[in-house]
Amino acid sequence: MPTSVEKRKAAARAQMWNRLDDARAVIGGSSHGKIPNFVGATRAADRLTTLDAWQQARVIKAVPDKAQLPARIAALEAAKTVYMAVPKLASKHPFNRLDTRNDTVPATELADSNTSAAHAIPVTVDEVEPVDLIICGSVAVDRRGARLGKGAGYSDIEVALLAEAGLIGPNTTITTTVHQLQVVDDELPEADHDFRVDLIVTPDEVITCGPQRRPSGLTWSNLTDAKIAAIPVLAARANSR
Repeated sequence: MPTSVEKRKAAARAQMWNRLDDARAVIGGSSHGKIPNFVGATRAADRLTTLDAWQQARVIKAVPDKAQLPARIAALEAAKTVYMAVPKLASKHPFNRLDTRNDTVPATELADSNTSAAHAIPVTVDEVEPVDLIICGSVAVDRRGARLGKGAGYSDIEVALLAEAGLIGPNTTITTTVHQLQVVDDELPEADHDFRVDLIVTPDEVITCGPQRRPSGLTWSNLTDAKIAAIPVLAARANSR
C-alpha cells in the first residue's frame, strides 16, 4: 500500500507532467509516465560540458533516457567512459560500459539506448570503475537537489549499489539536466533512500544544490520481494545475507 510520501510524490509527478504538456515543453508528445524529453536538452547538455565537474570527469554513469542522450554523446565524443544501466537492471551484468576509444561505432549510435547494447561491454558492479560524475534524469527537482524520477526506483538502486561498492562517494558529482519548468521552489517529498543532486543544469542556468544527501548502500526494508527477485544482483545479495 502506498505510503504518504509515495502518494505526495505521485501527485507532484502528475502536476509536473501536466505543467510540461500544457507548456508544450516536451518533444514527442505527452511526458506522462516518462522522464521528459524536454525542449532544450541539447542546450542543457552543452551547458553541462562547460562545468569543471564535467571537464575533470573521466568516468560517467548516465541514465538511458532520451533527454540525457546529448550529454551521453558529448561524454563519448570527449573520450570519457560511460556506464549505463541495463533496462530494469534485469541482468547479472547490470551495467553496460560504453567507450569510443575501443570501438569504431560513432558516439551517436553508441550513446543511443536503442542501439548501445549491441556494442557495449556488459559488466558486473565489481567491474565498474570509480565514478566521477553521475547524470540522472528527473521529472521534477527542487533547489535543494531533491528530485523525482518516474517512480520505478531504479536510479535509487543503481546509486545505492555503486555507493555500497565504494564506487561513488562525497567527491562524486551528481547532476541532472532538466527544463527550467522542472525546477520547483517548493520542497519535494523525499524518502530515506532517496539521493539528491549536487547540480541542476537547465538550458539557461546552473543551480548549485545542498546539503548533499546520498545513500551509503541499499535500504533493504524499502525493497519488495518481487523487486528483489526481478533484479539478479539484488537476488544474489539477498541470498547471501
